Amino acid sequence: MRAKQPPRTVAYCHCEDCRRVTGAPVAAFAAFDDGAVTWAPDEGRRVAVNPGVTRTFCERCGSPLTGWYAYLPDTVFVALGILDQANDLAPSIHAHAASCLDWLRIDDDLDRITASARDELNDTGAE
Repeated sequence: MRAKQPPRTVAYCHCEDCRRVTGAPVAAFAAFDDGAVTWAPDEGRRVAVNPGVTRTFCERCGSPLTGWYAYLPDTVFVALGILDQANDLAPSIHAHAASCLDWLRIDDDLDRITASARDELNDTGAE
């Protein structure tokens, strides 16, 4: 994957769907303009299980790659773990914080939005 610009934002997501798709107690994604990202050899296999959500997975290893959400059009959310620059892309917000696992403790002072954080993501330019 290559991007023509830095991500609009980087976010943690604590929702059950993201936990299940990543197999982790919390997911982290970088939001890019959809047209700013290119894939080689391709973007992976598209899967749409939940209404309004399309995800892609690597066809060779099965790793989650991206997510598209109908309520955030023209934005692609790329799984932070697949990016070589992940160490330089610290999340700036927690989405779906009300769904955070009781035992998970992430010690930071980031905003914790109880639900989807769509308004906050749109405020950072992810529309």
